Amino acid sequence: MEKEQKNQINIEINDEVAGGVYSNLAIITHSPNEFIVDFAQMMPGTPKAKVRSRVIMNPINAKRLYKALADNIAKYEQQFGTITDGGGIAPFNMGFPTAQA
Repeated sequence: MEKEQKNQINIEINDEVAGGVYSNLAIITHSPNEFIVDFAQMMPGTPKAKVRSRVIMNPINAKRLYKALADNIAKYEQQFGTITDGGGIAPFNMGFPTAQA
């Protein structure tokens, strides 16, 4: 029990951050030193997404986030069932025609 207490981190969150932001689109870019994740919101019938939050992290922490997210998705699916990917529906279409090259 004593070792567990050593590994605990106290986290403080203010009311504004605790409210969170809604995102239905994430854009991920990277450089040799950083991963940048822009969380955006795109509303149906609007041609533009608005970035609501940006998270910048080093590659080590980005990989830790990737592993933690995979672990949490597996736990979620064990409890609530498989998360589907939309059944072949193009992601983030939001009612717009699919772009063609």
